Order: sequence, then C-alpha cells, then structure tokens
Amino acid sequence: MKLAFSTLGVPGLPLPDVLRLATAHGYHGVELRTHPEEPVHTGLGPAERADVAAEFKGAGVELLGLAGYAQVAAPGDDEPVLAEIRALLDLAHDLGAPYVRVFPGGDLDVQTPEEADATAARRLGTAAEHANDLGVRILLETHDSHRTAADAMRILGLVGHRQVGALWDVMHTWLGGEQPSETYAALSPHLGYVQVKDIASVEDTTPLPLGAGVLPLAECVEVLSRHGWDGWLCWEYEKRWYEDAAPLPDLLGAGSEHLSRLLNESA
Repeated sequence: MKLAFSTLGVPGLPLPDVLRLATAHGYHGVELRTHPEEPVHTGLGPAERADVAAEFKGAGVELLGLAGYAQVAAPGDDEPVLAEIRALLDLAHDLGAPYVRVFPGGDLDVQTPEEADATAARRLGTAAEHANDLGVRILLETHDSHRTAADAMRILGLVGHRQVGALWDVMHTWLGGEQPSETYAALSPHLGYVQVKDIASVEDTTPLPLGAGVLPLAECVEVLSRHGWDGWLCWEYEKRWYEDAAPLPDLLGAGSEHLSRLLNESA
C-alpha cells in the first residue's frame, strides 16, 4: 500500500510547500482538498492546471485525487450537482488525478432513504459517462447520510458502473457501528482508496495523531493486507474544521512511521 495525506490538514498551504512535506516525510501522494479557499480549485485556467501537474511531476509525488464537495443525494435539481461533478472531473483529467471524491449529502428530514438513494444513483449514473470519457473515477465517500458501507452500497448497487466506486472513511464507518471486516467485504469490489484518521471518542472527533485515539486502524490495515489489497491509505487530518488541533506538518513524520509499522505487522 502507498501513503498519502490530504491538504485538509494544511489549509491554504501553497502547493510547493505541500509537496515538500510529502517528500520529506515519506508520503507517495497527496489528496487535494478542492475548494475555492485552496490553491487548487475548479476555477483554475489551462495554464495554471498545467503548472500544477508539472509541480507534482517535478516533485515525484502522485496526485491521488481531488476531494470535492458535490452532494449527490441532496434534495433539489440535478443539474447544479452534475455541473459541479463535471467541473471536478475536468480538473482531475487536466491534472492527471485518477479519482474525484463526492459526498452523499442526503437530507433524511425531507427525503426517504429510498429517495436519497435513487437521487444519488441517478446523478452518479449520469456523471459516470463523462467520467468514463475522461478516464477518471468518481468515489462516493462513506459520510454523512450514508456513513457505512452498507449505506453506500445501496447507492452503488443501483449505479452499477465501473467509473463509480467507493472511498472508505474509517471514522464514519466506525461511528456507524460497522466492523472493518464488514466494511471491506461490502466495498472491496468498488474500493478506490481508504482515508485514515484518529479521534478521541464518539463525542470528541477532534483530529489526533495516528495511533493516539480509538479508531481501529490496525484492524483496518490487517483486513486490507489479509485480502491482498494494494491501494492507497490517505491520512485525512481535519485541521480546517478544528483550529485548535496540533499542526499537521509536525505530525506527518510520525504518521507515516505509524502506518508503515502497521503495514509491516500485518504483512
């Protein structure tokens, strides 16, 4: 497995500095939070996109994916959501990123679960054709209204397209009461990559250094290793939402060492 980290942990940091952190601390790739607050977003022009791709290539770091914010199950018209996904897919193609992350974002106060599932599946099925043309894969994250693999599979089972897969966020499946073995069994045919993190408790989800909290990271890595999965582990440290959390650059070295240790122990 290869290691990456998300720029959610270093809000607004210029890309050259992000890439230096990756190479200095043993990370093979970076997931870019794709938002207008960040240096890389869908408003970049062709020359800026070419510069970003060249920076990654020059640093020898892989661009794992774009972490977008489209909410595929959200109530409302399809077209704004589809336009947002298309813009992310175009950017990913231009930058050479294989994956685009989307959220479920259903609102079960105004939708039934069946309506949310059908809405998400319809939009993902439509967007999958554009993704196929570009050679980019859309990954539905286990998150918010669909936080477990069982939830996500209700959508993915309706879509049935190879360009639409899953992103396993280990915190959300744990919060949803799912065991890592259950999550992997459900998502394995569709799994793009895995987001790892650590927190203190169900009540306190402030990000912690890897291994300092309660999430079953060792069990997740063991399950992946036992099944021969050789994809990406991406550390999503949610510094953007928790200003008092320790700075991620100070933790990156120990984080890669912790993940490498778990990989060695599970080999």
